[in-house]
Amino acid sequence: MNPSPFKAPNPEAQAVGLVCFDFDGVFTDNTVWVSEDGKESVRCWRSDGLGLEKLRALGLPVWVLSTEANPVVTRRCQKLKVNCRQNLPDKRQALLALAEELNIPLEQVLYVGNDINDLGCLQVAGVPVVVKDAHPDVLFAAKYQTALPGGFGAVREVCDWLVNCRQPSNSVTDQALTGSL
Repeated sequence: MNPSPFKAPNPEAQAVGLVCFDFDGVFTDNTVWVSEDGKESVRCWRSDGLGLEKLRALGLPVWVLSTEANPVVTRRCQKLKVNCRQNLPDKRQALLALAEELNIPLEQVLYVGNDINDLGCLQVAGVPVVVKDAHPDVLFAAKYQTALPGGFGAVREVCDWLVNCRQPSNSVTDQALTGSL
């Protein structure tokens, strides 16, 4: 992980052509509530949706890649108007296939993850990002780390960073970012 302070504009962020997120631990705070009938619920950060709208306005394709099979992932992505592939046995292979399908070089792929099932994606993405509370076993694979933890605005932080790097005059969150992101 790059220890230098974040400075916009960032050439890597400006070149991003595909943004991919893990779901659990990135969109959520990694907590799951289970009701007595076995139905699972998760907690998400509402303002992430506003950040994702900004990325769509820039024309950036945004995807969620998840190993989770629970339909809550699809439902949340539908509400946010984010493309989603879930119940993936191998997220790295899914990311490679998606980049090829969209004809986007891996150097232009930004991937945000938080745990060991994201390691393959973090290792092949040109712009690997982890959330503040990522598991220590994946920190070495990241170039950037958010100032906010998963489920508490990390998705919005990444979205704002990308927008600010492409439109520096709109930069309002630069001071909130730590590390390299």
